[in-house]
Amino acid sequence: MAIVFIEELTVNSCIGVYDWEKRIRQKLIFDIEMAWPNSEPAATDDITKALDYSEVSAAVTRFAESRKFELLEAMIEQIAELIMTTFGVKWLKIKLSKPGAVENARTVGVIIERGQKI
Repeated sequence: MAIVFIEELTVNSCIGVYDWEKRIRQKLIFDIEMAWPNSEPAATDDITKALDYSEVSAAVTRFAESRKFELLEAMIEQIAELIMTTFGVKWLKIKLSKPGAVENARTVGVIIERGQKI
């Protein structure tokens, strides 16, 4: 099993609980780790056997930019479900950061882990 990862995937999304947040787009940063059986893609050098991180990145970006959420917790759960069902990922870990949300912190956010790491 290999870990396919995407670091600092940056999207602009409408997210927040305050009225002013519901009228703007804010920067969000995703760090995603996904377990993937690596033996067949490594042996065949065939992209169709690999977990295409470009496609995962595009799907997450489209999803996050096209929806509105109040809570990071809601968004991250739906992103996890999207990745697992669309790409057949059995285990993942996602960190979702919202820079600048708290004045004295560089960033805040949520980390979840779903599925079974085989």
